[in-house]
Parts: sequence; structure tokens; C-alpha cells
Amino acid sequence: MDAFALSYEDIVAAHKRISGAARRTPVLTSSTADGRAGGALLFKCENFQRMGAFKFRGAFNSLSRFTEEQKAAGVVTFSSGNHAQAVALSARILGIRAVIIMPRDAPAAKVAATEGYGAEIIFYDRYSEDRDALGAKVAAEQGLTLIPPYDHPDVMAGQGTTAKELIEDAGPVDLLLTPLGGGGLLSGCAVATRELCPDCEIYGVEPEAGDDGRRSFHSGRITTIETPQTIADGAQTRSLGRFTFPVIRGLVKDILTVSDAELAQAMRFFAERMKIVVEPTGCLAAAAVFSGRLDLAGRRAGIVVSGGNVDMEKYAALLR
Repeated sequence: MDAFALSYEDIVAAHKRISGAARRTPVLTSSTADGRAGGALLFKCENFQRMGAFKFRGAFNSLSRFTEEQKAAGVVTFSSGNHAQAVALSARILGIRAVIIMPRDAPAAKVAATEGYGAEIIFYDRYSEDRDALGAKVAAEQGLTLIPPYDHPDVMAGQGTTAKELIEDAGPVDLLLTPLGGGGLLSGCAVATRELCPDCEIYGVEPEAGDDGRRSFHSGRITTIETPQTIADGAQTRSLGRFTFPVIRGLVKDILTVSDAELAQAMRFFAERMKIVVEPTGCLAAAAVFSGRLDLAGRRAGIVVSGGNVDMEKYAALLR
């Protein structure tokens, strides 16, 4: 793992850095889910994290490492919602100015929360404008530090604390599944899991409409696609990152995909049987096991439930 952008020691350091701010989220179980999947499922519920998603871990870790000069100038990022909220809240806690570049069609609840945390928002069209270029432009013009949603070692290290906690609290797992967008969560969790459970099989799960990760994994090179049309707005990324891809290629067993219909079914299960609200992206890993993508007979599987930020009207419509 020496060739990767982060090490397990980076994740341990990140965990210490965020411990006073991030919540140690619960690991929930469900006998009904176990029966449905054929194995023991351990749900790491990041929908109970501050601002409602795992993204707080990576954002707070990154901003905590700013120099005094960086703190005085401020931070800029681009995000459809969860990373936006995470950076906005982290910046408010640390007293840093935050500028967030968000797509015009971002969920209204995520936009409102980002504004509520005090961030300045710049809107763009995710289908016709390049958010990376726009972020770099704003950073250069205003002297801000750009912290991308996933392709940054400090972000990846923060996200890796999710798996570290899961294994520490629930014990060893035979498999670990996480949602996959740009790869920050999967890559960080893969490094932590490989250290703590060397024989564990690690899987990323992305929407069928946005299978750039699966294509990249099997081709051996980063594949870029058009912005996917999927209800999993947190996974509407066009490609994996240059830092996240090598880790995923080196440590992950495979990349799985699920349909939007399967995501909606998983949302309903969480609501009806476990009494928790989970956003579509947060259901990716669970949907894969509920849909029988893997043989879990007699095995323990860690399932990262990545977030619970969803507009209630959309949520109700998807449950229907």
C-alpha cells in the first residue's frame, strides 16, 4: 500500500482528528434483512452522522489540516449536496469561509442545509458545465483552497474511519460493501479494512446508469462517462479519481451495480423494517445484497449506509 495516496496510519490520524466533532455512528442489525440476504448483515448507519452523511468525516479532516493562511482565505468545493453540507458545516465549526459550487438540480433539502450552515453557493449546470474547471477558476480568483468531494488523500483518510469504526465495534467481517461514486468512501474503507481484516472481500456498488467505476475496474484505466441519470444523486459522478482509482483497483474484489428500482425497494425496506430514512445513494450497498448479487450464506457482511439526506416529497414518491 506504499504506492497509494494514503495509508492506514493516515486513517488512524484522521480518526483522532475528527473524534471531537464527528459522531461514532451505530451499527444496526435486522433479522429480517439477514433472512432476506442469507447472511449476517451489519449496517454502519452514516445517515446518523452530523449533516446526515459520511461526508462530514472527510471534510472535517481536510479542513482541520489547513494552515492559518488557508483558514483565513477560505475553502471552495463542488458537490451535489452531501459533501457540500459537510464542508459548509466543517467550515462553520472551524471558522472558515466556505464557497460551494452546486448543480442547479441538486436536491432542495441539500441546498437549504448548505445555505443554513452559512456557505456561499454558486450554481452550475451539471450536464453542460465542467465543475472541476469551475472549482479551479473560483479557487484561483478568490485565493481559496479547493477540497474536492473524493479525490484527495485527506478526504479519503477521513472516509476510511467509517470502516475502522465498523470493524472495531462489530468485529471482523467476511465482506464489506460501500456505495461508490467517485471512490473516496470505497478507497478509504478499503485501506482500513485490508489492515484490520486482511482476508475480507471488499466491494463497491454503483447505479447501473453510472457504471464508470465498474468499467474502469475491469479495463484497468479510468473511464469517463456522461453524467448519469439516476435517483442516486450522490453517485452521479463521471469518473473515479486519480487518487481513488489505484486503491480501488489494488484492494477491491469487484464493482457491482444495481438499478434505480432496486434502490427504491431498499429505501422502502429501511423505512418499513428498520425505521430509518436512507437516501437512494445510501441504499446502494444494501440493494446489492438484497438483490442477491453475492452469496452470503454463513458469512458476515459490513454494509455502509452512506447517508439519509433526501427531499421528503421525492422520498414519499419513491416509496410509493
